[in-house]
Amino acid sequence: MNKGKIRLSGQTLIFALAGTTALAGGLERSVLNTSPLFEEGRYLEFSGALVLPDLSGDGGTIPPAFGGPLPLSGNTGNLLESYATLGVAYKADINDSLSYAIIVNQPLGANTAYPTGSAPSPLDAQNVYGGSSANLTSVALTGLLAYDVTERIKIFGGPVLQTLTADASIAFLSDYAVETNTSAGIGYTLGAAYSVPDIALRVGVTYRSAIEHDLDTRESSLALGTNATQTTLETPQSVTLDAQTGIAKDTLLFGQINWVDWSEFAIAPPNYTTLTGGRPLVDYQEDWTTYTLGVGRRFSETWSGAVSFSYEPQTKTELTSLGPIDGRYGVSLGATHETDRYKVSGGVSYSVLGNARNVLDTDYDNGSALGVGLRIGFKL
Repeated sequence: MNKGKIRLSGQTLIFALAGTTALAGGLERSVLNTSPLFEEGRYLEFSGALVLPDLSGDGGTIPPAFGGPLPLSGNTGNLLESYATLGVAYKADINDSLSYAIIVNQPLGANTAYPTGSAPSPLDAQNVYGGSSANLTSVALTGLLAYDVTERIKIFGGPVLQTLTADASIAFLSDYAVETNTSAGIGYTLGAAYSVPDIALRVGVTYRSAIEHDLDTRESSLALGTNATQTTLETPQSVTLDAQTGIAKDTLLFGQINWVDWSEFAIAPPNYTTLTGGRPLVDYQEDWTTYTLGVGRRFSETWSGAVSFSYEPQTKTELTSLGPIDGRYGVSLGATHETDRYKVSGGVSYSVLGNARNVLDTDYDNGSALGVGLRIGFKL
């Protein structure tokens, strides 16, 4: 029984499937992939994913603060745009005990665009929300230095350079709009792993620190005009626990628990908080934890497959109109072809998005997302 072969193929599948994760809690788009640190010799990897989400909201009530109470009717139409994420990783050995990796990924993002309404009633949900949008993009460059304490214990860590830029508009709030410059912030990653190759066992934990961004913002609204302002935010800290073990010949059980400290995150441009009496543009009242469990199996010397299930509990709290997704559950399928020189993994996932409500009490339900991912690794 070639346990080492299962371990490598199974681990590739784990992260190929993770690349198709659709719209995780908060603004999360991808989890840092540390698996290149466990490749032998020099290794180069490229990855990509495409996510096609669908979510709309029904009804609602304009509160007294916005001139109500007035009931809303109708449906907002699909407010989530499709998006793609890309990643690259390079790993090399320094000596028998030291190695390093350079990893680029897109950890956070948002692509929201409410369609413009055409219903005759001004209190139709599509007319009220139409034109509201949000876009956020980020890129993280992570450098990791790994040290093999023993044959079974590896520790690693290093700096993270993260860039972030965003813009948003809220049509029903005095035609409010905001855009930012591109900000860069510095954080760090720390981790450790314990492995027993003979039984394909590996358990690892990775911590990613919060990263502060000082944004130059330009805000405009009918009520306050156009102003140059400053907005400070921290992207949240997170902890990921990964585990895998052989459970039968050519069969691997794997799982992941990913916690993100979203309750400490907020985007609060000063003009927006003035218009809303102190309410942030985006914030979350609870943290999110995502659970994944799967099985991988090798079918031949070069082919293996995997299936995994993911679950993210609902917080059942009021969410921002710019990303009203509260929990999800989904299934992913993947396959890997591996040779002595390269390996290619592909995966597809389907997620059902949890119901959510926002400040206008609009009900967002029956959402879903389809994701496809591809990962190509070269053994140099």
